[in-house]
Amino acid sequence: MTDTHIDDANANRLDASRKSRSLIAFGVRAGLGVGFLGLFLWLYGVGRIVQSLARERPIFFVATIALYLAGQVMSAYRWILLARLSGLAGRAREYLTYYFIGMFTNLFVPGLIGGDAARAAYLGLRHRRMGEAVASVVADRGVGLVALFWFAAVAAFTVTSVRLPSTMVKVAVAIGLLALAGFLAAPILVTPLRRLRGRLGRIVRPLIPYCQNPLGLIIPFALSLLLQASLAVCQYLLALGMGLDVPLSAVMLVVPMANVAASLPVTFNGLGVREGAYLLLFGMAGVAHQDAIALGLLWFSATLIGGLAGVVPFVMTPIPKPEDKLDLYVAAQGS
Repeated sequence: MTDTHIDDANANRLDASRKSRSLIAFGVRAGLGVGFLGLFLWLYGVGRIVQSLARERPIFFVATIALYLAGQVMSAYRWILLARLSGLAGRAREYLTYYFIGMFTNLFVPGLIGGDAARAAYLGLRHRRMGEAVASVVADRGVGLVALFWFAAVAAFTVTSVRLPSTMVKVAVAIGLLALAGFLAAPILVTPLRRLRGRLGRIVRPLIPYCQNPLGLIIPFALSLLLQASLAVCQYLLALGMGLDVPLSAVMLVVPMANVAASLPVTFNGLGVREGAYLLLFGMAGVAHQDAIALGLLWFSATLIGGLAGVVPFVMTPIPKPEDKLDLYVAAQGS
């Protein structure tokens, strides 16, 4: 057997091993989510939770999905701004298409970043600049996460309609301050990042434009904060549809803090973790346990339906061809 055949066989085994680990991880996360949810249903009564779900008025649910999709369009525009910092071109329609493909992919691809990998692949292969495309998606995810930490910290410090334990407030504020410190320190990291060599250097070098241009991140951060507010309003609409008497300020506090918990790669799309956070936090706002669980399930359903909107661009947009793998390799080596 030639060395080339041996290398191909080893590569295929490694690929199969990675896929196997990904499937196992996905199964564990999905199982945990279903397990948590099953425990909550058992503890607080399936019948009562179903009654809470049945109170939701369809018009509020539809309005929630519409506002959620509008937020995703805004997120796609944020990605455009970030990609341009790396010198990536492309029309707005292109980025919007790839973003919604990523949303749809996230519903079905095992793993934490299936949708992010999909939109990076589409964009990178389209422009033959895979390194910059991956960096734009990483920056997009990072900006959104940092903005979430800031939003949660400000809400924990300022909202008085829900009385949080002082320890929880201190932790939220500390995380927000650490995220702010990281943002402010980013320009200092440019020189050390430029000195990196080898594979690690090729990986991190496309991220340098984001570290050295904090002013260019102001609008993306503002859009991210606006997005967090819109997600809270979405769930406020769901609460209104259920007839819950909960102030908007309480929702503005609970939702970002629950999203911080749900962002941890513990379960599939935060299923179970979010409902647990709602039980704790909305309970402090006087919401009944079954209503808090129902609200989490309604939100999960709304985001699931919203993600299905990506099926049209997914079907209509050509998938990158296998022969493009050579271009992908060349682009990665040149990054």
